[in-house]
Amino acid sequence: MLRKLLDRLHPTFAKGGRFERLYPLYEAIDTFLYTPPDITRQASHVRDGMDLKRMMSLVVLALAPCFFMAMHNTGYQANFAVAEALGKQMDTWREPVLTALGRGHDYKSFLDNFIYGALFFLPVYIVTMTVGGLWEVLFATVRGHEINEGFLVTGALFPLTLPPTIPLWQVAIGISFGVVIGKEIFGGTGKNFLNPALTARAFLYFAYASEISSETNRWGEGVWAAADGITGATPLSALAAAKVETVAPTMAALTDLTWWECFIGYTQGSMGETSTLACLIGAAILIAVGVGAWRIMVGCVVGTLGTGSLLWMTGSGSDNALVHLAPHWHLVLGGFAFGAVFMATDPVSAAMTDTGRWIYGILIGVMTVLVRVINPAFPEGIMLAILFGNVMAPLIDYYVIQANIKRRIARYAT
Repeated sequence: MLRKLLDRLHPTFAKGGRFERLYPLYEAIDTFLYTPPDITRQASHVRDGMDLKRMMSLVVLALAPCFFMAMHNTGYQANFAVAEALGKQMDTWREPVLTALGRGHDYKSFLDNFIYGALFFLPVYIVTMTVGGLWEVLFATVRGHEINEGFLVTGALFPLTLPPTIPLWQVAIGISFGVVIGKEIFGGTGKNFLNPALTARAFLYFAYASEISSETNRWGEGVWAAADGITGATPLSALAAAKVETVAPTMAALTDLTWWECFIGYTQGSMGETSTLACLIGAAILIAVGVGAWRIMVGCVVGTLGTGSLLWMTGSGSDNALVHLAPHWHLVLGGFAFGAVFMATDPVSAAMTDTGRWIYGILIGVMTVLVRVINPAFPEGIMLAILFGNVMAPLIDYYVIQANIKRRIARYAT
């Protein structure tokens, strides 16, 4: 019945129809629900059954573990902060208080944490998809081309990079900047040289730094003010602000967090970036289906561990706490795993040659540690490192291709 309804409406939106200019909107709904009618009948140039719609759907599927942790950990951090506030106000520890209240504030309750976290995450996600989707429809209508599925990934990535308490109007401004300035003015999906989601995040990072870092408190006084602690000092920001004199600090000493807790994702920070485990599950999915560029992911890890080890071994006299951070900690702190798996591997803005992907990934890993350690003003270095890598990717591919051409000329003496 739905297929017949869409077929009856097609002449109205087709060329010469009453709503011809709205055809991109009709086409988006049709192709979202069904296979596009315009398909290749002969397979002379078809490599596999992968198309843009299926590729984007697989990326969103790979993001499912990050969506789960975004809601679960956000609720956990909020409930934990509320529990601590209640304990301090009643001059007792949180466990007896929570037991006496019995009103769903137990920070160990999975369901409570998930639902509470969803109240933070879902509004941000809805605003992102609504505002960004409207921009996509507008540009597609004006240009008279199809609405691209690429925004499904941008709309999924962007909310995961934001703190839970960010104002929704800033979410709308950020995604508008990312879609319009980061992508559409260059021609739309496939023609942008910067990752749109990361462009939107960078815009908010520099335009509204206090809200992104949660230096302001909009929750008022009392118990509910404690919930703002979910976007308080992250492990990286705590280390960036710390100074050492004689004894090199450890993460446990500064933040009461173990490496394993950081790996699972029970830390403060942006909603979907904290769990390295969730990102690794997503990476396994992307690599298994042939969508993710594993060379870029491994290159990021190699560059990070190499640079982190070099600074760790040579920085004994430094008072910068991040210099004394063991290299393996860089892999589980901040948004490194999320950036390396989902942002750096963007097929449009990343390097496209195999050798170029190695260079591109290693460059991002090196720049991540340098930004984190050498410039503590930006403790989260992966965002700036990936944007730098996006700018350098065409140049990397160019020189890789030129080197291949020279080798072939020398080999065949032509």
